[in-house]
Amino acid sequence: MSCSTFNLGGGSLKFCSINKGSQIKNHLRFFNGFVPNGRCNLVSNSAMSFSVGSLSFSSLPPPDFQFHNRSRFSSHVINCSTFNSEASISSNKANDERVIVLVIGGGGREHALCYALQRSPSCDAVFCAPGNAGISSSGNATCIPELDINDSAAVISFCRKWNVGLVVIGPEAPLVAGLANDLVKAGIATFGPSSEAAALEGSKNFMKRLCDKYGIPTAKYQSFTDPSAAKQYIQEQGAPIVIKADGLAAGKGVIVATTLEEAYEAVDAMLVKGAFGSAGGRVIVEEYLEGEEASFFALVDGENAIPLESAQDHKRVGDGDTGPNTGGMGAYSPAPIITRELQSIIMESIILPTVKGMAEEGCRFVGVLFAGLMIEKKSGLPKLIEYNVRFGDPECQVLMIRLESDLAKVLMATCRGELSGVSLDWSPGSSMVVVMASKGYPGAYEKGTVIRNVEEAELVAPSVKVFHAGTSFDSEGNFIAVGGRVLGVAAKGKNIEEARDRTYRAVEEIRWSGGFYRKDIGWRALEKQFSLK
Repeated sequence: MSCSTFNLGGGSLKFCSINKGSQIKNHLRFFNGFVPNGRCNLVSNSAMSFSVGSLSFSSLPPPDFQFHNRSRFSSHVINCSTFNSEASISSNKANDERVIVLVIGGGGREHALCYALQRSPSCDAVFCAPGNAGISSSGNATCIPELDINDSAAVISFCRKWNVGLVVIGPEAPLVAGLANDLVKAGIATFGPSSEAAALEGSKNFMKRLCDKYGIPTAKYQSFTDPSAAKQYIQEQGAPIVIKADGLAAGKGVIVATTLEEAYEAVDAMLVKGAFGSAGGRVIVEEYLEGEEASFFALVDGENAIPLESAQDHKRVGDGDTGPNTGGMGAYSPAPIITRELQSIIMESIILPTVKGMAEEGCRFVGVLFAGLMIEKKSGLPKLIEYNVRFGDPECQVLMIRLESDLAKVLMATCRGELSGVSLDWSPGSSMVVVMASKGYPGAYEKGTVIRNVEEAELVAPSVKVFHAGTSFDSEGNFIAVGGRVLGVAAKGKNIEEARDRTYRAVEEIRWSGGFYRKDIGWRALEKQFSLK
């Protein structure tokens, strides 16, 4: 690897060429995170041009120069325009206000957020901590793997050093731990609820009690810490029945038991064997609702709420919605089941009462409310299954590739309590994402398997975008799998059929012997579309 370095005030710019066989991989690298006064765009292929503040650098590429990511960089080089990193982000609401953003997290959801923020006209630069190999190589954000996101003081120090004006917290764990509390106390605008408000996801018992108090429709339930009492209640109610760990369990703490024996085993796994640690110290035993699940998202500024476009994910690991629950094996947007009429019902009966109830309980909610809903078969009406207090994964991916509004500006309005009157623009048609996971997921899986042809997949259609969740680099610069859910291959289309076709054609381009994916993502939407023809 050969590199050239330019010292630029508070940081330095490094351009590196990594020799890999006959191919040269070229990466723009930033020491200390990013060029302090620069913003990168792509222009012509005649020369390298870097303009940073009042300084500019140019050089002709070597004769055998090839860009690593051909889908984004062929016939282009990098041109850096300027912004003033020394100026702090003011609190005025001028239309030309610009902001530097830090995204907390390192999964597919965070990659999608970085992708949307990088396209935001009001966003000057995007950091992601810790990020992942795909986020850094895509150019969607500058990754800061060394920043400890569990250390509030370190995050605050980083924000002050780099004049970060907005922090977007992706995962639920830092929210429940109180990162947003500390950032807001330090005067840093933060998209994400306080630890008190994050209890909506951190404790299903808290959420259920809120529903009881404020008349929010949800499934009948009881909570238990004693396994014998839980089993007695299960016997009285009968199967099928749902057993949930009270706390955070990475999307895996829900067992839909079809028999009493399965339900008893789930109770023992959580309360006796500690399968989910402290998250399973209390269980919620809930009635089984028959119908269709849907994901509903709303931005909330403490008092006001506006809905996002609808989405629907596939939780079960296997085709035909079979096998154990996962964090999500794919999603699509919009969800045909969420009509405009139903959206209004959801806002009036579930979202707005929750926002009001949280404020009355002394824990105003600021961020995104993600309601997991069941649209009951017998009534056609929604019931709340659970709340998440962050964007869903993989739903975030299908929403962000459809979003046409300035995400940074909208999130700042949310943080300031200024959502009233805000509207969002979305691309027409549909979007879909298919998750590629390591074989064995959601159980034990192998790490370190090589993934090839990711760049080729993005050439299938202009709308294809591959979001990375669990990837890293090996010593030769290849992508390798280091997680359960590894890639999210997404695409847009004029309808669900076209989005599905483009997505699966891109999936089939990727060469990864250690992975698998569902082949029927979107089947409910397709079934509805065909039934209307």
